Amino acid sequence: MNHVTDPWAGGVVEPTYHADFALGEHSARHLRRILRLYLTGWGLLEVAGAAELALTELIANVVRHVPGRRAQTLIFLLPTGGVRVEVTDGCPELPRLAEGASALDEGGRGLLLVDAITDKWGVEPRRDGTGKAVWFECLAAGKPADDDVVSRPR
Repeated sequence: MNHVTDPWAGGVVEPTYHADFALGEHSARHLRRILRLYLTGWGLLEVAGAAELALTELIANVVRHVPGRRAQTLIFLLPTGGVRVEVTDGCPELPRLAEGASALDEGGRGLLLVDAITDKWGVEPRRDGTGKAVWFECLAAGKPADDDVVSRPR
């Protein structure tokens, strides 16, 4: 059974969250709740809307495109004031932005949305060659983005 432990254990909100499980149709809802718990504890509710929507898109991509729907979700507090969320899986196929997607298309615009609502995002193959990590960062107001590490696929 999938569950999350209390992020406030010991009166301090942990700086990371990690989950590894098969994703299903309700996983995005559960992971949004967990993300909001952490953002609340870190005082980052200002980025909650964008972060929750971007997380939903990444989870939907796993459910649609990854055989077995197995993935790891990581949530990190950034020392500069923001959150980084990574969704890693064992599928080697890298997602791409849908160039020229029509407004009437039923799919293919999720990464365009992630690109529009987050401060940074990217896709990186796993070092061991067994899949990829898709990540995004949402920064607190007034926090500069470090553009040196962005790897946006185009």
